[in-house]
Amino acid sequence: MRYILNHMVQYKTARLDASFAALSDATRRGVLEQLGRADASITDLAEKFRMTLTGMKKHVGVLEQAGLVTTEKVGRVRTAGLACVDWRKR
Repeated sequence: MRYILNHMVQYKTARLDASFAALSDATRRGVLEQLGRADASITDLAEKFRMTLTGMKKHVGVLEQAGLVTTEKVGRVRTAGLACVDWRKR
């Protein structure tokens, strides 16, 4: 039996896996909901969700690695916002 591997399908599957893994956490889903209303600093998000700055940085990092969130640092403030995601291309 001969197997044909489609690397593009594996790549898309990996991207989808990362997205759904990021969405599996209730806090991260809440962060996305909050960012759907307006961009926010990591500090503001940490305060809203009553967690440490380090904890929120990790959550936002997971969302950023999955391509769901973008961040921008201006001075000492890192601001997060929703990334434009075309799910048909994932």
